[in-house]
Amino acid sequence: MAYRSDLGLLLVRVCAGGMLAAFHGWAKVKSVYALLVHDQEWRFVQTVAGLGFPFPTLFATAAAIAEFFGGILLAVGLLTRWAAGLIAITMLVAVYRHLTTDWRFELAALYLVIALLFFLGDPGRWALDARLRL
Repeated sequence: MAYRSDLGLLLVRVCAGGMLAAFHGWAKVKSVYALLVHDQEWRFVQTVAGLGFPFPTLFATAAAIAEFFGGILLAVGLLTRWAAGLIAITMLVAVYRHLTTDWRFELAALYLVIALLFFLGDPGRWALDARLRL
């Protein structure tokens, strides 16, 4: 039974963390680079500003870091609780944003639930946290 539970946790961690980093975080990290190095406009900053956040560039960058690096950490199971906590906060804001605009909140809600699973629970024995006893 524990073997199958750990296998399920591994699959959820790798798939959710990998997809979050690759399909959402990476695009934001590239945009942060373009903003800082080439002074290109980043539309996500306007989205964050529209939510009422002070320092929208800072919070947009924090979301990029949480999605990209948090996704990688979640996928490999390293510092899982911290990564999941940052992802959960970011996804909570994303769910709120979608609920107040276009009602396309399902993906953000799914990432939120998965992040809460790993924030409140165990990453499984096939996580680096378990191997390193963190």
